[in-house]
Amino acid sequence: MADVKQLITDFYRVAAARDFARDINFRLLSINTGGTSTITFNEDDLVYIKAATLPGRAITNVQVPYMGLKFNIPGTANYPGSEGYELKFFCDANSQLRQKFEQWSKDIFDDATSTGNYFTPRQTSTIDMVQLDKQNNRIAQYQLVGVAVNDVGSLSYNMSEGTGATVEFTAKITYHYWRKK
Repeated sequence: MADVKQLITDFYRVAAARDFARDINFRLLSINTGGTSTITFNEDDLVYIKAATLPGRAITNVQVPYMGLKFNIPGTANYPGSEGYELKFFCDANSQLRQKFEQWSKDIFDDATSTGNYFTPRQTSTIDMVQLDKQNNRIAQYQLVGVAVNDVGSLSYNMSEGTGATVEFTAKITYHYWRKK
């Protein structure tokens, strides 16, 4: 058996040197609808982001059978969750931010007129987000490319048992791929 040195003192030494990523060290920088509409998201809107995740990336596995063995060969990339990437927001008092997502959704497809911009989202339709360290220095920046809103979540109110808590909503975005900037 190999000598593997992973004691508590080793963990402490490495943890003290590298530290840990914290769940609050993330910022949404911008949302660009791709020039298909007049909807703009500015810095004040994006302050209301409550939660999101950095996107994942996977390489497909291609099995090649030969003489009873299955060889696993790397294939193409795919982006798990790209069909419904969720952003959680605090709702401002006048629902201005949520109304922007509603309008974006209506611009994509307006059921009142059966018209819209339901085309392949452009390369200029992006979401930029940044991962930060404890001093709010940029560690990494990610850009989702080809974004479109596909779900504007409902607002939930409770007049009989409410405590005055803030109201939140989710917006689900689709994207084609992401790139690190």
